[in-house]
Amino acid sequence: MSSRRMLVIDAFSTEPFKGNPCAIIPDANGLTDYQMQAIAKEVNLSETSFVLSSDKADFRVRYFTPRSELGFAGHPTIATAFMLGQEGMVQLDQPVKTIQLEFNIGVLPVDIHAVDGKIDHVVMTQSKPVFGTKEASDVMASCFKNLAPEDLIPDCPPQIVGTGTNFMMLPIKELDKISSLEMDREKLTSVLKRLNVSAVYAFTTSGFSAETRMHGRLCDPLNLSEDPFTGSAAGAAGAYMVHYGLAEKNEIPVEQGHFIGRPGYGKLEIITEENQIKSVKLGGAAVKVIDGIIEVG
Repeated sequence: MSSRRMLVIDAFSTEPFKGNPCAIIPDANGLTDYQMQAIAKEVNLSETSFVLSSDKADFRVRYFTPRSELGFAGHPTIATAFMLGQEGMVQLDQPVKTIQLEFNIGVLPVDIHAVDGKIDHVVMTQSKPVFGTKEASDVMASCFKNLAPEDLIPDCPPQIVGTGTNFMMLPIKELDKISSLEMDREKLTSVLKRLNVSAVYAFTTSGFSAETRMHGRLCDPLNLSEDPFTGSAAGAAGAYMVHYGLAEKNEIPVEQGHFIGRPGYGKLEIITEENQIKSVKLGGAAVKVIDGIIEVG
């Protein structure tokens, strides 16, 4: 039996018990794939982050859900970079320290913003968006028990979009429809399996805060608990909004988690050049809530 230090960081929040929690093993060198998956299953948060040495970047990170490994995810990136800065694993000797993280999808930059040498927030760069399969509005609406095609934003088709991880985008007109979403889990599972994607990101262009320009909910029919803040899905939704003219500006304040009691906030920046989306950036704060030891068999 060996011991590893484990932290839990709430991403997209400055207050404990809000935003999205992520477990982190800051030194995962030597752990097997089986051990990483077992730890993630034991912790049972939406993702657990494992930090390893890298010969391609400053650090390698691997993200596991309780079910499987992910190629990329948003809130673990915010949480992990925040931990690296807070724990002194990255020296905050300038207002913005850019580090390179190696993901399973490749190497991406992450900016750690500091004030007077103390970490303030993190901005991650996601992959250039990929726009995939479209689905009929009536098909996607029928996957929810209280949603009709006319509740969706017109001329904005449900479509798979990814900035590292793919999600089905579902743009909804009103916040109250977002609040009352109820999945038909069997039907949604069948549709998503056919489309080869794991979850729907339902969003609208307003929120609880007057500044908010996107409020989202992740609808994963195989997960009984709801993800409080899904950074990779929010990034894809921001690209979708710019692509379909739903965003007034390329900076999009985003919120998620209010309907499950874990409100989180972030800010998207969609980088465009000659009317083409080049990259997506998502920034957010974080806070440490647990610091302890896990025994690894």
